[in-house]
Amino acid sequence: MIELKKVSFSYYLPEKVDVIKDINLTINKGEFLVIIGRNGSGKSTLGRLISFILEPTEGEILIDNKKIKIDIDYLEIRKKIGMVFQNPDNQIVSQIVEEDVAFGLENLNYSEEEIKIKIDEVLNEVGLTEFRKFPPHFLSGGQKQKLAIAGILVMEPQYLVLDEPTSLLDPKGRKDVIELIKKLNKKGITIILITHRMEEAILGDRVLVLNDGGIFLEGKPEDVFVEVEKIRSVGLTPPTFTYLSYLIKKENFNIDIKLWKLEEFKKEISRLKLKI
Repeated sequence: MIELKKVSFSYYLPEKVDVIKDINLTINKGEFLVIIGRNGSGKSTLGRLISFILEPTEGEILIDNKKIKIDIDYLEIRKKIGMVFQNPDNQIVSQIVEEDVAFGLENLNYSEEEIKIKIDEVLNEVGLTEFRKFPPHFLSGGQKQKLAIAGILVMEPQYLVLDEPTSLLDPKGRKDVIELIKKLNKKGITIILITHRMEEAILGDRVLVLNDGGIFLEGKPEDVFVEVEKIRSVGLTPPTFTYLSYLIKKENFNIDIKLWKLEEFKKEISRLKLKI
C-alpha cells in the first residue's frame, strides 16, 4: 500500500504557495480511488506526490511500509508506480506505436526478445495491436491515451495514477479509456483516478474530495455524493440523478437520493407517480 503521513507541499512562485496541507491517506493494493475537487484544490499536485514526481515539503510517503526518497529509490518507484497525464500528445516519445511502448523497457536494458513479448501482450491488452506499425499522429485521441497507458503498463506497475485522462477526449474516446481503466483494476492494478467528471467518480471504491489542499470528504461514492449541500459548497456538482432526487426530496417526496443511473431514477419517479 501507499501511505501519506502528514504530507504537505508548497510551490515557490517565487512566493510560497501552500497547495497540499497535512494530508493523511492510505491507498490499498487493488483499490480504485477517485480524487475530485474544483480547479486549484490540489488534486493534480496530490497525484504527482503519490506517483513520486514531487517530494513532500513536509511529512513522508511510504510504499509497503518503506519510506521512499525520489533520488535514492527512483528505479523502484518507476517499476511500481506509473502516471498518465491529461494530454496524451505530451507523453508520446517515438514515431511508431510499438517503439513508443518499448521505450521504457529499452532504458532498463531488457533483451529484444523480452521487449517483443511484452509489447505484444500490452498492445493486445489496450486494443492497439493492429496499429503497432502506425505513427502515433494517425491515432484518435482515445487511442493516443491508450498508447500512453500502454507505455506505463509494459513496466508492470502495481499502481497507476491517472490525472484527468479523459478530459481532452470525445465521448467514445472517454468511454474506451474508462473501460480500459476498469479492466486493469479488475486485474489487480491499483487505480488512482483524478477527474472532474461525476460519471467517472461514481465508479470508484472510494472517493476523496479535496478542497483548499485538504481532504474535505472521503468515503464510498454512495456515502459521499448524498452530501449534496457539502459537495456544492466546494464548487462541485453531484451526479445528475442524485442531484435531481435531492431536489425532489426537498419538496417532501420520499425518494432515494443514492441514484446513479437513469433507469434507477425513472423507477423512483414511476413509484412516486411523478411526471418529469
